[in-house]
Amino acid sequence: MTATPLARSAVLAPYACRPEESRGRLYPEPESQTRTPFQRDRDRIIHSAAFRRLQYKTQVFVYHEGDNFRTRLTHSLEVSQIARSVARVLGLDEDMAESLALAHDLGHTPFGHAGEDALQDVLADFGGFDHNAQSLRVVTKLERRYVAFDGLNLTWETLEGLVKHNGPLSGPLAVKTEPLPGAITEYVARHDLELDTFASAEAQVAALADDVAYNNHDIEDGLRAGLFRIEDLKDVPLVGPVLHDVAREHPGIDRSIQIHETVRRMIGMMIVDMIEETRRRLDEFKPGSAGDVRRLGLPLVAFSEGMKANDRALKEFLFPNMYRHFLVNRMTSKARRVVKDLFTLLHAEPGCLPPEWRRLTDGVGTSKTARVVADYIAGMTDRFALDEHRRLFDMQEKP
Repeated sequence: MTATPLARSAVLAPYACRPEESRGRLYPEPESQTRTPFQRDRDRIIHSAAFRRLQYKTQVFVYHEGDNFRTRLTHSLEVSQIARSVARVLGLDEDMAESLALAHDLGHTPFGHAGEDALQDVLADFGGFDHNAQSLRVVTKLERRYVAFDGLNLTWETLEGLVKHNGPLSGPLAVKTEPLPGAITEYVARHDLELDTFASAEAQVAALADDVAYNNHDIEDGLRAGLFRIEDLKDVPLVGPVLHDVAREHPGIDRSIQIHETVRRMIGMMIVDMIEETRRRLDEFKPGSAGDVRRLGLPLVAFSEGMKANDRALKEFLFPNMYRHFLVNRMTSKARRVVKDLFTLLHAEPGCLPPEWRRLTDGVGTSKTARVVADYIAGMTDRFALDEHRRLFDMQEKP
């Protein structure tokens, strides 16, 4: 007899999120006959407009600077692959880990962190901007595809993981002390996501998979862009020794293959370390349920202390050598101006918004209009933002 999707939970570890025990959705729906609730979440994320737009949203480079640089979409797929692999080894629900990996960047603005910083600046008097909170707005409000509700109506577990993947947001264990973004407080007033606990092990896996992916792939993209040289990495922990080993084992190897082989090995080492440290914590704390993971008081999924130090060293290298490289600074400066120009104009003249967005505003310069304009800009791709800027500011462009 063919097993139903829900029967797959029998192979999950006791501390995994089990689809048949899901707390459900804000708006109740009949269960699918062919997919678990978490598989359904994943499919809704993949079919969303926000997910498709990630193809033309970048992390460091603007989309037109080269076809070989990663976008938010390719990054999300790489995070998903790592998260699924780790979840499988640890006996977690792969579909939930994949859903969270695919959804974690949905709230990002065009032009990566430059766009986010610009929106944070212009929204300082209107509640600020936070990409994690924006991801929640996307999946609970801004995606309009269904007759019965706005948003994607994802399960409680997926929403919890999306909001708390980096740790608790309130209470004594909160990872940040500043006030919570309005999007989160407004939503949890209707649908309590228990912000004072840790998220599921699946969410923690997705969060660390994100770290693994972007650190290593930024190394690769930075080298390919010529922002730094292989020789500059020789003293960086983890990457330096791996580069040395690859060069020793394969003298005269093509540079591009040397880079790829080094990154491939580093990703593997970080994944193995994550699994081994998590297994050590499983042996120490022996969580018997997903609830035990949430109440543990510290992360279950983690790097060892040695790998944490390596991770910090990679970030410390990348910050001045890539993220603050003068060529990247020039690009991010232009990107910030584009975002600020768009916001300033549309907030002062909401009549310039497309009709479906203009209908959501309530006047010139108001808080509500500011949030509508921010939602409009945050959803833009790099390409659309540049085109919209030309349409609004270049007198030679057709409106």
